[in-house]
Amino acid sequence: MDNNKLETISNLFEDSEIRSVWDSETEEYYFSVVDVIGALTESKDSKDYWYRLKKRMTEEEKSELSTKCRQLKLKSKDGKFYSTDTLDTKGILRLIESVPSPKAEPFKLWLAQMGKERIDEVFDPELAINRAVDYYRSRGYDDKWIKTRLTGVVDRRKLTDVWKENGITKNYEYGILTNEIYQEWSGMKASQYKEYKGIRKESLRDNMTDIEVALTDLGEIATRELAKEHKPYGLKENRKIAKMGGHAAKVARDDIEKNLGKSVISKKNALNYKYLEDNKTLKNTSKKKLRENFDV
Repeated sequence: MDNNKLETISNLFEDSEIRSVWDSETEEYYFSVVDVIGALTESKDSKDYWYRLKKRMTEEEKSELSTKCRQLKLKSKDGKFYSTDTLDTKGILRLIESVPSPKAEPFKLWLAQMGKERIDEVFDPELAINRAVDYYRSRGYDDKWIKTRLTGVVDRRKLTDVWKENGITKNYEYGILTNEIYQEWSGMKASQYKEYKGIRKESLRDNMTDIEVALTDLGEIATRELAKEHKPYGLKENRKIAKMGGHAAKVARDDIEKNLGKSVISKKNALNYKYLEDNKTLKNTSKKKLRENFDV
């Protein structure tokens, strides 16, 4: 985990500092358990509280959290790094549900509301679409962009459906094939492309320019049509087709760049915050929005 970057996320728990580690391979944050407990309970000894909390948990709860809990080295107040219990986002939310504290109640209500919304969307899928549209509008995207983005989601699903018919069933296989397309036309895997743009868990396409999105779509559509025509089976054969599809986008990219006289690969993103590598902190330029994410 040499590429992991230590973060201090402020203002998430009422201005408390929650230390975390970013795992670039799994694209997950791992949060300090004792920091979260300290923010929720104001306990003078968060480590002891964590120990006693585990003693009170059911065997099922212990088993679930223990499988997700990782010992990672986090920077302490004395400037030294010590092994600390951490949990990913899902694990932290489960931990919050287990903490009997008034401060945890807003989070529990938020989780209950999120659960209700997802159940409602099972009965009426249009609610999920409306939620996505509202989210993109709130981020400043216009309706034309949103329509194109949703069409791209459908086109992507058409490609994964073809891959599934051609023997691709595992998530990591979809990732490998997607990387073949990106690598061929952009020279970068999806994770490298994200790092180049300065994003992490955020959607890569949501942070692309129009030309970048068009080239990505072209690579995937070409891959889909080639796969339908040649009917490759299994990962090895599908990788060859994915590379061919990516090459179609590369040809288009080369032609555009020849006429533009510059690269179409951009570092631009749509974030209203940025990751500062020099002091290893996550700076959010909109604290209000961060708090609104946990609004009931």
